[in-house]
Parts: sequence; structure tokens; C-alpha cells
Amino acid sequence: MFVTSRSEEGRLPNLIVIGAQKCGTTSLHYYLGLHPEIFMTEEKELNYFVEEFNWGKGIDWYRSHFRESAGILGESSPAYTHVPEYQGVPERMHATIPEAKLIYILRDPIERILSQYMHHWASGTENRPLAEALEDVESSHYVSRSMYYRQLEQYLPYFPDSSILIITAEALLRDRLRTLQKVYSFLNVDSSFRSKRSSFTWHESRFNRKKTPIGEVLEGLSLKEKLRFLPFESRGAVERFLLLPFSRRVKRPLLDEKLRRDITDLLKPDVDRLRSYTGNRFSEWSC
Repeated sequence: MFVTSRSEEGRLPNLIVIGAQKCGTTSLHYYLGLHPEIFMTEEKELNYFVEEFNWGKGIDWYRSHFRESAGILGESSPAYTHVPEYQGVPERMHATIPEAKLIYILRDPIERILSQYMHHWASGTENRPLAEALEDVESSHYVSRSMYYRQLEQYLPYFPDSSILIITAEALLRDRLRTLQKVYSFLNVDSSFRSKRSSFTWHESRFNRKKTPIGEVLEGLSLKEKLRFLPFESRGAVERFLLLPFSRRVKRPLLDEKLRRDITDLLKPDVDRLRSYTGNRFSEWSC
């Protein structure tokens, strides 16, 4: 049984960026927060609706991350589209904030897989070669998170199509102004808003670096917390500079052609369903 927020005082978010991981959610979260009518949480990934993370902390904990001065209150948690790892997220979300609008940002599914692998390799949570990590493509969590329609269809029984916006990282990079205007119109805020700060791009793969043992120690000293006094868009650059001598560049891995075909064959039915649902051909994608 889910507890709703109807009897609770105060406001809860009316916007959730539900993913996908390594598709530009950090950049989108930042751009949205620049708009004067939108408040996005300082801590990006609250993961409240994931039972294994923060659901048990309760509605008051969740509400404490939002203020009431903006018409749109939002958060971004890519873990909300991690079926089968995390189950029941749409049910909990609908029971708590049934009127919320959802944004799902996607990118080329195979590029997303490679980006996630590089991220995990850099962080030390993945030590297998790429071919070994993707050996069993049907049960790979790397592949399942690129099955976008499979993730999306978990929400469709609970949220109407009019409450879900799908955009792509490619469009956000190629035509940022028009893509953000589309997002603003979806949220019913001033779509003429412009900010020079929206030219900044977060978490580019070229900045992926694997820390040396000394780098791991330095990161363990809560470096991010110590940099909180800096402007938000400067923190990552300063952290990278400080850790540069204690890290090494992560090279983009090569995906074997047979493995690429196997992954493409597995993803294609899901991509076709996504194309049918959205009417978007996703012509920039490789599958």
C-alpha cells in the first residue's frame, strides 16, 4: 500500500526527469534550473521512489528538498528507469504525485551502453573488459537500460501521454535552444527564456578519468563537499583539475562487430516500439 501526499502540508515536485542514465540528465537538470519559473533540487538524484534507496525515508524527507517559490519543482533520478533492477517506481510515483510531468531524455542506445561502461570503469565499479561485461547481452544491465520503450511502458498505465515528454541528447546538443523551448512549452513556462549559461555541457565522456589509489583517497575526503562554495558549473572543472595528477584518461573501448550486431538485434524491436509510440524516427541512432 502506498501513502499519498494529499493530507501532508507543503508542496511536492510536479516535474521528474526519469532518465536515462548517461543521456544528459545532469545537463538537462542544470538547464532547467536556470529558468526563473523552475526550481530543480541542488542534490540531483534523490532516488526517492526507489525502494532500495530512499523510499523508506518518508514523504517529509522528500518534501524537504523543495521550496515553494517556483511554479515548477523538479528532480532528476535516472534510477527511475532501471527495470528490472528497481521495481515499482511508477506505482509509488503515481500514488504520491499523480499530476507530475515526466521527461525522459534518450540517446543512441549503443552509445549509451558504451558511456555507462566507461563511467563504471572510471569509477572502479567495473573491472571486466567490455566484451566480457556484455557477454550475455540478454541479461546485461548495460543493455536493459538502453531498452527505452521497455522502461517507458512501466509508466504508461499510470501517467497519460500528455504528461510525458521524450527528447534526445542528440537534439539537446545539436539544437539546444529549440529543444529547451520544447521542454518549456511542455511545462507551461515562458518558452522565450534564454540563458548564456545553457551553453555549458556536463559529464562529457572525454572527461572520464580513472583515479589512482591516491586519487581515490582524495575523493574520499569529500572533495565535492569542500567545493560547494564555488558556482555550480565550476565545481566539476575544479575537481578535475585538482585530481588530474592522480587519475588517468579512460579510453573509449572498441565494440566487436559481432557483439555490436548481437546487441543491435536485441535492441531493434524495442527501438521500433519506441518509434511507433513517439512518431520519431531517431535517424541519428545506429540501430
